[in-house]
Amino acid sequence: MTTSDQSSPTLEDLKELQAATDQLREEISKVIVGQKDVIDQILISLLSGGHSLLVGVPGLAKTMLVKSLADVLALSFNRIQFTPDLMPADITGTEVIQEDRTTGQREFRFIPGPIFTQVLLADEINRTPPKTQAALLEAMQERQVTANGQRHSLPDPFFVLATQNPIEQEGTYPLPEAQLDRFMLEIQVDYPDEEDEFEIVQRRTSRQTTSLNKVIDPQQLVRFRETIHSMPMAEHDVRYAIALVRATRTQKNEAPDEIGQYLSWGAGPRASEWLVLAAKAHAAVTGRELATAMNVQAMLLPILRHRLVLNFNAEADGLTTAQIVQKLIEIVPGPGDEASQNFLKRFITKVG
Repeated sequence: MTTSDQSSPTLEDLKELQAATDQLREEISKVIVGQKDVIDQILISLLSGGHSLLVGVPGLAKTMLVKSLADVLALSFNRIQFTPDLMPADITGTEVIQEDRTTGQREFRFIPGPIFTQVLLADEINRTPPKTQAALLEAMQERQVTANGQRHSLPDPFFVLATQNPIEQEGTYPLPEAQLDRFMLEIQVDYPDEEDEFEIVQRRTSRQTTSLNKVIDPQQLVRFRETIHSMPMAEHDVRYAIALVRATRTQKNEAPDEIGQYLSWGAGPRASEWLVLAAKAHAAVTGRELATAMNVQAMLLPILRHRLVLNFNAEADGLTTAQIVQKLIEIVPGPGDEASQNFLKRFITKVG
């Protein structure tokens, strides 16, 4: 097991989390039509304590989705529209001189920026220069802002959901690979199918108003996050997740020829950590008692999508990151189902 017996969640803990996520999906469906995989991946990111990058063309309700999630989770929400003239202080806050009217003394006072919220939507993050991007990404990593030598802690929980438009790239500042690695998941937001689009149009062209009920409060979310972290996972499944990530590293000659010939750069240890956590969260939100190789495979693409750098060979052969990930799943041997079933039986016997 990857967690100690004392820290393992009970089946009641997992059932409570599952019930809460089912209720959350039901509330979100009042305003968001379809996009089940997108909602689940954002939820997995939140439950794991990670940040996510949402990639999709304009008009797919990315802002509405994030705002609705903040509402049903009873979390504070801010949105920043990133532009080329945005400065770091515009998002983190700034020091101002304030005079005491009684004594006449002046002192610096920190005015918090919009980053001091629990859910921050960084809209079109690649529209702002690297200096401003770095200020946001530092806050994401350290969960604090430093101004005039003073450290100011960000709220807990704190999540950044950044968006990118994959089509219009003129005048943008693409995030370097090292900064992309700070995001747990890259979530692709695709066009709705025909029936979903019909429902969207019906709703948006009427005077229908919808109010959302708060499902999970911040304290519950923090508790659910602890449940995810302490979920059991068999050692062979953890090693399988690590093997999948290590099979992308061409610099260490660990990538099989079928994979390495298409990659300039692979994923680092942070990908392994996030993959294990994402597999646990995926198991929890889909009603399973523990994470297995199946959950690892389900989360492999959003974990690796922004961490793999494809080379000219991949472009020449017309291969996408999704196809490379599928090759990984086919090539890297996984643990047998019997091993996971035996581990599950021992776990249920112990905590049931």
